[in-house]
Amino acid sequence: MGMMSCPGISVLLSSLLHLALGYLTVTIEPLPPVVVGDAVTLKCNFRTDGRMREIVWYRVTDGGTIKQKIFTFDAMFSTNYSQMENYRKREDLLYQSTVRLPEVRISDNGPYECHVGIYDRATREKVVLASDNVFLNVMSPPVSIAVVAADTPAPFSRYQAQNFTLVCIVYGGKPAPQVYFKRDGELIEVIPMLEPPPAAAGLMNNRDSRNLLNRDMDDTKMQKSLLLLDTEERGPRSFTEVPLRGRTSDQGPMSSPVTEAIPETVVSLEFPRWVHSTDPTYFFHQMHLPMSDGTVEVRAMLTWTLNPQVDNEALFSCEVKHPALTMPMQSEVTLAAPRGPKITMTPTRARVGDTVRMVVQGFQNEVFPEPLFTWTRVGGRLLDGSSEHDGKELVLERVPPELNGSMYRCTAQNPLGSTDTHTRLIVFENPNIPRGTEDSNGSIPVYYSYSRLLLVLILMTVILELT
Repeated sequence: MGMMSCPGISVLLSSLLHLALGYLTVTIEPLPPVVVGDAVTLKCNFRTDGRMREIVWYRVTDGGTIKQKIFTFDAMFSTNYSQMENYRKREDLLYQSTVRLPEVRISDNGPYECHVGIYDRATREKVVLASDNVFLNVMSPPVSIAVVAADTPAPFSRYQAQNFTLVCIVYGGKPAPQVYFKRDGELIEVIPMLEPPPAAAGLMNNRDSRNLLNRDMDDTKMQKSLLLLDTEERGPRSFTEVPLRGRTSDQGPMSSPVTEAIPETVVSLEFPRWVHSTDPTYFFHQMHLPMSDGTVEVRAMLTWTLNPQVDNEALFSCEVKHPALTMPMQSEVTLAAPRGPKITMTPTRARVGDTVRMVVQGFQNEVFPEPLFTWTRVGGRLLDGSSEHDGKELVLERVPPELNGSMYRCTAQNPLGSTDTHTRLIVFENPNIPRGTEDSNGSIPVYYSYSRLLLVLILMTVILELT
């Protein structure tokens, strides 16, 4: 009989132990991802038949090494839970503690813990604890999106196929958004690349360049193309810019006067027939750059072999999908060669000794990517002795009379094409500078200024003596 009563004794002891310790379970309701600026309520549910001691909410940071108190309830200093003081009465009651975050920020992202304590039923000095945790996932929609061209400004070449890279920069998203490109509204099929794509020379074979001979041209143009092909036979070189790198000084055929001599009026006939019969191959590379605030900057790169005849006026768009956005976010650009540069000259009526500024104010069309500007003087060098000048502005300081009637050419070019605009400088006489006294730079020599000053002093001395 004693052996058979052991199970009953164990159940009785377990019941007594349960009566002594009390009963406590704690659970936090799970939360879906929230968006920055939303109001969030953290709910901690606990069931107990004991007497409440405290409730503490923690925000956990630095991988769990730091716990910051964000809410505390102490039953010793509150009467809100006075109905629980009769701990002798066995009641299994459900309670809830809530913490409200009115406008969540990215910094609020992370785990939170709810700790609940009740008094031990056997002794008032001992506290039974239980806790649970939840992870608050705070999302942030991208704050900006932009499409730029790599390697701008960049030259245009009629004879060498070029790599062209569009870069879509998306900033401020969490998690990282999904980025994709479209052309004329149609989704582009891409080949993902783990590394940025190689130079354009790797995307075309030698026979593409040899198609230069398949176009209609006269003997002069044939000789120019044969010269370029002969250079290729001696050793292949890539004059294509590498994506996301600066422009190098070695521009290949662009520095040759052969290209310069081709008239702009027949540019539509001057494109070589390295036009691909099929759709171009697009390469896609993406980088994620973590920011200090927890967001991610995404740089998506689309690279292909540029075809100015087909790609000019093509509309490219970068679109972004993100769980915090109700509709895709996009930025678009239209590839276009520069046409009709508008040049202004100040002063409009230049005189000998004036500083003249020639500035490109704009174009007849929207140009993308950014053009490269080169100034030259037709039939001679610039005033400073250089053969050309880069930039939107050309400054001629203290123009001499010898520049009257001189012609200046501004060449604007981007990978889609190039155009030239000429302007003539008319220099008028300056009444403040007597003829024949200005030097080669149009300024008054120092010795002449001293001589004139000495003459004035002598005249003043004679007048004083006579009076």
